[in-house]
Amino acid sequence: MIQERMKALRLEAKLTQKEIAEKLKISTAFYGQWETGKKTPASKNLSKIADFFNVSTDYLLGNTDIKNQKQFDEDLEKSLDTFKSFDGKPMYDEDREKIREFLRKRMEDRLKDN
Repeated sequence: MIQERMKALRLEAKLTQKEIAEKLKISTAFYGQWETGKKTPASKNLSKIADFFNVSTDYLLGNTDIKNQKQFDEDLEKSLDTFKSFDGKPMYDEDREKIREFLRKRMEDRLKDN
């Protein structure tokens, strides 16, 4: 999973393996081994890759389809802030949590479908 995600992110960024390797301060061959799955990046390097592409390590590992969980959570909270009341009545924390869970699940399902 890591290698597919790394390659997809690199192609999305329109960068070569060499360009990314230079930015990560590693050899092109070493980076290429990660992207082909011949080697797996150590946790320190996995964090560097995630930071470079602005994604979470969970995304690289295939644990989630949300590229940047922190950004997703911030965007979700901003959206929920617009729902402080409904039909003139205050929205309770429990209601907001149910909406949060629904939206998170819906977004994850949508990302899996794409």
